[in-house]
Amino acid sequence: MKNLNFNHLRYFWAVAHEGSLTRAAQRLNLSQSALSVQIQKLEHQMGHPLFDRVGRRLVLTEAGRIALDYADTVFRAGEELMSTLAGRPQSSRQILRVGALTTLSRNFQLEFLQPLVGRADVELIVRSGAMRDLLAQLEAHAIDVVLANSAAPRDARAPFRNHLLNQQPVSLVGRPRPDKPEFRFPEDLRTEPVLLPSLDSDIRVAFDRLMDLAGIRPIILAEVDDMAMLRLLAREREGVTLVPSIVVRDELAAGVLVEHCRVPQLIESFYAIVQNRKFPNQMLAHLLAR
Repeated sequence: MKNLNFNHLRYFWAVAHEGSLTRAAQRLNLSQSALSVQIQKLEHQMGHPLFDRVGRRLVLTEAGRIALDYADTVFRAGEELMSTLAGRPQSSRQILRVGALTTLSRNFQLEFLQPLVGRADVELIVRSGAMRDLLAQLEAHAIDVVLANSAAPRDARAPFRNHLLNQQPVSLVGRPRPDKPEFRFPEDLRTEPVLLPSLDSDIRVAFDRLMDLAGIRPIILAEVDDMAMLRLLAREREGVTLVPSIVVRDELAAGVLVEHCRVPQLIESFYAIVQNRKFPNQMLAHLLAR
């Protein structure tokens, strides 16, 4: 087995962080052609392409992302060595990059990531965004997994895999009202104001279908696309709120909110979306195995 050329690795490391041969060549005081040759030698030695050219940009391949993680570790270790000898020891960390829909329950995200939270050897990077943007990052190997409440489409170009992690009942919740009779579904929605997720939510679409079948036009107080905001509004406003029970788990346990009814035939599914990879992140594999 050939030994890794660390000069080549450092050149690759610089190009990967700069995202450009030109800028990296200027930083390293090399010609662009000489730097390109060094990268090609490293790719030949590793047996995998490390970059794809997209327009004028260099985008890391899956092997390139793995190589960059290791290169970061290698050169961070050098810094840690110097820090340790100077009396300032540091520790190495593994990295897991997670993308989560902006509208996704924070309680669910924490529940999924809980085994890694607080571990000294793990660095968690969590990014929020829209599904399209997160899937693009997943495809570009910029993140390891997308947490979502709907499955990703699968096709030959981007073969995503959807892991169904959990399914939660969807309820109508609200502040306690001991002076009122028991909530009747769906009849009381003719007069009881309701807070709803936005129209791009799967559970909102299913709820609207149930209302149409019942011949009810609900009084809508607000439509909110952020579950965290919906949770806060449920605590502050009169009426009822349509949410998966996990979103308001703490409020239900504390009695700040009560569950007036579980909506029949309505559930929310939670998915971990990954891409088929030759080099899967082992920490993610551990979480999915749970």
